[in-house]
Amino acid sequence: MPELTWQKSSFSGGPEGNCLYIATAPDGTLRLRESDTPDIILATAPQGLAGLLHHVRTRTRTAERAPRNS
Repeated sequence: MPELTWQKSSFSGGPEGNCLYIATAPDGTLRLRESDTPDIILATAPQGLAGLLHHVRTRTRTAERAPRNS
């Protein structure tokens, strides 16, 4: 497999220094890895990642609107 060009997520680099990286493979699939375990690489189709992000964003917005118990 050719060398991938990894991009660090703009949301990475919190106080713990953990970062998420993404790269596009020659076949068009996306590859994801974390800085603390760079040898573990997940592969997904762009549609799969888009669906995951949509789900996370939707749940986050729903949780922000939900009444909080004191």
